[in-house]
Amino acid sequence: MRTKSVGKKKINIVTLGCSKNIYDSEVLMGQLKANGKEVVHEQHGDIVVINTCGFIDNAKEESINTILDYVELKNRGEVEKVFVTGCLSERYKPDLVREIPDVDQYFGTRDLPILLKHLGADYKHELVGERLTTTPKHYAYLKIAEGCDRPCSFCAIPLMRGGNVSTPIENLVIEAQKLAKNGVKELILIAQDLTYYGLDLYKKRALGDLLRELVKVEGIEWIRLHYAFPTGFPEDVLDLIKQEPKICNYIDIPLQHINSDILKAMKRGTTHEKTNALLAKFREKVPDMAIRTTLIVGFPGETEEKFQEMKNWVKEQRFDRLGCFTYSHEENTTAYLLEDDVPEEVKQARVEEIMELQSQISWEKNQEKIGKTFKCIFDRKEGNYFVGRTEYDSPDVDNTVLVPAENTYISVGEFVDVKITSAEEYDLIGELA
Repeated sequence: MRTKSVGKKKINIVTLGCSKNIYDSEVLMGQLKANGKEVVHEQHGDIVVINTCGFIDNAKEESINTILDYVELKNRGEVEKVFVTGCLSERYKPDLVREIPDVDQYFGTRDLPILLKHLGADYKHELVGERLTTTPKHYAYLKIAEGCDRPCSFCAIPLMRGGNVSTPIENLVIEAQKLAKNGVKELILIAQDLTYYGLDLYKKRALGDLLRELVKVEGIEWIRLHYAFPTGFPEDVLDLIKQEPKICNYIDIPLQHINSDILKAMKRGTTHEKTNALLAKFREKVPDMAIRTTLIVGFPGETEEKFQEMKNWVKEQRFDRLGCFTYSHEENTTAYLLEDDVPEEVKQARVEEIMELQSQISWEKNQEKIGKTFKCIFDRKEGNYFVGRTEYDSPDVDNTVLVPAENTYISVGEFVDVKITSAEEYDLIGELA
């Protein structure tokens, strides 16, 4: 039987789910490192901490399977302890304790100090902005708020993350400065809802105020906005995107649907007409903006006619980037009271229709880029190509720029100008300009 103290053990953090979870894992790792612990990310360790996702069925299934895999390793003696934290654990702790009792301890999304104590560490309040980043060195996520106050009927995030709590501007600037000193050039701003930022602290929407301070941080060259709720979007941000070269001409704004009845049932606070007016304003103020959105198909009451309305709208709007998901019937949400009346095979077919349409739009838009030159940042070398992105592309979810590695060398994290020579649906191929 091993008797070494927890301080001698290697702690492996396993991250599942979205960029908010990546950020939380990085904060946990930073705290552990400051306590003198040996910590790794998704490598072998004596102690495993699984940061779970509980958002939709597929994510829950992946989280449960990962927990079971590590419990099996524990039972074989290959790891000593398994701890579980994050959204799944916050939402389903009693069920998990009952169904998977071999996990040493379950923690919620707001239990970081308690989790640290179980790992033989103390929570250090003075570590403002200290993280052990897991992304490539040149970009990092900056979480500007936790939780959400929106009433969306399909969404379980407030159940797992609580209400909106904004991080003060001065703390975020300190964090950005520390990231820049460590070589970060691109900040990706994340929250459950960027649009709401500052209402709790400053009694006004303060995303614009935050951006005005972040653009002053030396070393940061790109700032990208993710997850902005459409209702109440602060228009001064559009002026800043247009004026400030550091703020990417890019926005991720999940619109979810376009039929007014469905939007009302989703409790999105908008209509078909208001959504189109907002998109028109974006394009009028920032003509060069890439708009990324996400859509949900198969929400209760989505008839074929309502789906066709969304499909026609996607054709009209020609979004630069688009993701599409099937509706997931989540318990304890208000939509759970509605009948989940769209069959699963119909939901899947509708996703495929939307994504096939978007693939064609993306191909057409990419053809227009041939012969043009773009400033790109390069994330990695993969096979025979250096893989980069324009300012219109976020890592892991958007298009990539491929430059053949033969007779060319590009440093990872370097900005270079690339002339596009050919294009596919989701890849641009180019050469150094």
